Amino acid sequence: MPKVGPRRVAAFHALWRAVSQSRRGAPGMGDRLRALPRMLRDAVSGRYPELSRGRLGLIVLALVYLVSPVDLVPEAFLALLGLTDDAVVALWLGGAFLAETDRFLEWERHQPTVVDAPRE
Repeated sequence: MPKVGPRRVAAFHALWRAVSQSRRGAPGMGDRLRALPRMLRDAVSGRYPELSRGRLGLIVLALVYLVSPVDLVPEAFLALLGLTDDAVVALWLGGAFLAETDRFLEWERHQPTVVDAPRE
């Protein structure tokens, strides 16, 4: 059985926390979805170093895996196994999304605000 790394544990922990504390002041899904383009832009530009390009690549690969028509073959022959692997990838992806957006929103809150200089 493969070892569970700290990032994977953090992703599942964030997923559980978001589900269990959804009404307790945690960022809502709307806030997280609106933060996603900013997070991706800042991660790719290097401004937000917490999300590495490797981690971003894994998230994109998981998303492609879920929507890829190539994955339909296991469901056709091995329904339970095919659906199980999709469920595991979807859970990981959901947990990674929640963990990364949590981390990004927290990082964003601690960034200094840029105030425009007064115009003369």
